[in-house]
Amino acid sequence: MPLKKIAFLGISLALMIALSMLESLLVASFIFLPPHFKLGLANIVVMYCVLCIGRPHAVFLNMLKSLFIFVIRGPMAGALSLSGGLLSILAIILLTSLFSKNKISYSIISICGAVAHNLGQYAIVIPIMSLTMPYLLYYFPILIVSGIVMGILTGIILKVLMPIVLDRF
Repeated sequence: MPLKKIAFLGISLALMIALSMLESLLVASFIFLPPHFKLGLANIVVMYCVLCIGRPHAVFLNMLKSLFIFVIRGPMAGALSLSGGLLSILAIILLTSLFSKNKISYSIISICGAVAHNLGQYAIVIPIMSLTMPYLLYYFPILIVSGIVMGILTGIILKVLMPIVLDRF
């Protein structure tokens, strides 16, 4: 692998981790947001990697980010990050395989990735929190709506940033 690509992957991983930490700080400062709400800013880097760098590299970066979260925040956060991240990236890869880049919007890709991320995390949480199952079912629509809203936002951000990043690299 060329040194330039290795360096870019390292920068991408650092950016994913920084965006993940930044969104944790931002969400904590807004009281009106639902609990466990995430902006999905690191998903912008994931989508860019899938679209421009390569799918295996994007999966690898996502797994490294989950490992970092496991070390910093603990096993539950690491498991949630891994399950949500892998399902999200699989949805993004599936969509980009079925449609060409010009035929599907970044927002649609991002929405599907965000909703898949929430579903992946739900798959981990439900067996653990089975005693509070009714509450989890009530919270599910909130997660879907937040995934759609944030998917639209991150898709728009990717659309704005894509030409800038492509010109630089």
